[in-house]
Amino acid sequence: MDYDLSFGGVIIMLLNSIEWQDNRIRFIDQSLLPERLRFVYCNNINTLWHAIRSLKIRGAPLIGVAVALGYTLAARNSKAKTLKAFKKEMDDISKYLRSVRPTAVNLFWALDRMERTLKEQSCRGHLSVPYNLRTLKGLLLKEALKILKEDRELCKDIGEQGSRLIKNGDVILTHCNAGILATAGYGTALSIFYAAKKQGKSFKVYVDETRPLLQGSRLTMWELQKSGIDATLITDSMAATTIKNKCITKIIVGADRIVRNGDVANKIGTYNLAILARFYKIPFYVAAPSSTIDLKVKSGQGIPIEERPKEELIFIGKRQIAPRDSKAYNPAFDITPAKLITAIITEKGIFSINRFRKVYR
Repeated sequence: MDYDLSFGGVIIMLLNSIEWQDNRIRFIDQSLLPERLRFVYCNNINTLWHAIRSLKIRGAPLIGVAVALGYTLAARNSKAKTLKAFKKEMDDISKYLRSVRPTAVNLFWALDRMERTLKEQSCRGHLSVPYNLRTLKGLLLKEALKILKEDRELCKDIGEQGSRLIKNGDVILTHCNAGILATAGYGTALSIFYAAKKQGKSFKVYVDETRPLLQGSRLTMWELQKSGIDATLITDSMAATTIKNKCITKIIVGADRIVRNGDVANKIGTYNLAILARFYKIPFYVAAPSSTIDLKVKSGQGIPIEERPKEELIFIGKRQIAPRDSKAYNPAFDITPAKLITAIITEKGIFSINRFRKVYR
């Protein structure tokens, strides 16, 4: 079930990309933007899985929130009569959700947290035999909503921290979408722009279209326009010329996973921009919440990179742009080495790579 809202009068900062309403998950179908703003009500785990897989729900922090709510949704829908059966069912649900996308670590972080809550709460005395599964399900919902609330707060904090880097007259380049549509709050990289605008700073943003699925042109441009931020769209292949001719002063992007040495996985094309930033001697910043940091992985070589179907390169929407039998290589993400990153911005502050390695270890 879904409904549409016209764009007339939409205030982007009041939009919530995901919510828990009436014991269901409500989310924005991002695959339809910017043509249609549609909210979808999801009442089963299969619908959620396919929404994440098909990028109706996307963005590392948002995926984390979505699977936490999905875990809760599955718990509420469970018909199990015993604790043992319930735990077995939830273990299967967690495995199912973990299979949806491999790169964004927030997914695994959120499910680890939900599983830990289930384990801890099911051992407490007030839930002893006869076991009150209804109470346990309520505690799982409470934890999922806590994850959602925390993400909103973290986004605001990232914006406040990162906005210190924005100066009047800055011309900034960004890639993919790391805003309201990628989180439960104001975003990561884009929250910095929103905070800076609120502070009255004057700056311009150039937006990579972000092939092959155009998250920059479809989502980031839509967000920034609705927020009244001076934004200009470019194709990915225009980045070098834009940096040179439009005097880009800094590049700010989000992240899907940051590992122990500071290497970053983000949307394909991010690595290109980091190399260009080094060549043109401009700072390259990565903004992400601490939940995107994976200290279990030593370097970028240990990050699994999702490869998407070749049809995403052969078609734009329903329009064919290449021969159907074309061979295609379509990694969804690339790895930017820590040595190319000026600083990582989290809710805790702005960290050079050396300081990041000391704080997050």
